[in-house]
Amino acid sequence: MLNIPVATLRSWNQRYGLGPARHRPGRHRHYTAGDVAILSRMADLVRTGASPAEAAEAARLRADSPPTLGDVAPVLAAAEQLRVAELLTEITAHLTHFGVITTWQRLCRPAFADIVGRQDRGIDLIDVEHVLSWAITIGLHRAVPPVRNVAGLAPILLACTEDEGHVLPLEVLRAALAEAGIPALLLGAVPDNALADAVAKQPRGPVVVLWSQTDRTAIADAVDPGRVRARLLLAGPGWSASHTLPTGGQRIGTLEEAVTEIGRLARTGE
Repeated sequence: MLNIPVATLRSWNQRYGLGPARHRPGRHRHYTAGDVAILSRMADLVRTGASPAEAAEAARLRADSPPTLGDVAPVLAAAEQLRVAELLTEITAHLTHFGVITTWQRLCRPAFADIVGRQDRGIDLIDVEHVLSWAITIGLHRAVPPVRNVAGLAPILLACTEDEGHVLPLEVLRAALAEAGIPALLLGAVPDNALADAVAKQPRGPVVVLWSQTDRTAIADAVDPGRVRARLLLAGPGWSASHTLPTGGQRIGTLEEAVTEIGRLARTGE
């Protein structure tokens, strides 16, 4: 997750006290999400030129001062000035303290809304929008890594419809499911034939979530529940604007609804 050698992690644990606080010699070290967030901050600072001692102190101080829920200003400032280390710190801190759904709803969506609003007024912020998307994706992978497959659960596949390139909402959904202990395979933006192949490779009928951002991409030719063993869930605003929904497809609305319904289907196989 952090791209740091095990020996370095042990050294930071022994020298600076960063990492599992209750480690006993001869036992595995068990890192919490908070431990990972602190180490992520330290790694970012070291990569930008800080000494390990300085980085450890700064990371520890940041951990002792939890973020203010929904404080968008530091995120926007860091994104606009392309200060990726600070941006990652803010996002990871929110994810660690408040979880995926709350962070997405109270921090990330308002930040994007601000950026899009200014773009609508003629201000060019495409680079800022892309940096923010990248930082959220990296933060999600650091704070909420994929979970292992769980026996008895139906496979979950997350994909965009063909010609749809907005993958970030599926990254958020993948992380929110992982927080709930539900493993999901994120395929992202793949052509229809690749999605069909992925469905066919599953040992049992999967739950397939298809994301569409606009009505132009709200097409689900790859998964026909009448011909393949799959439960089809339709996510994203594109389906709301579409006049024709695929047969057997079930539309889901909010992120919370998606996590609840996917979890139910994965466990019951209905």
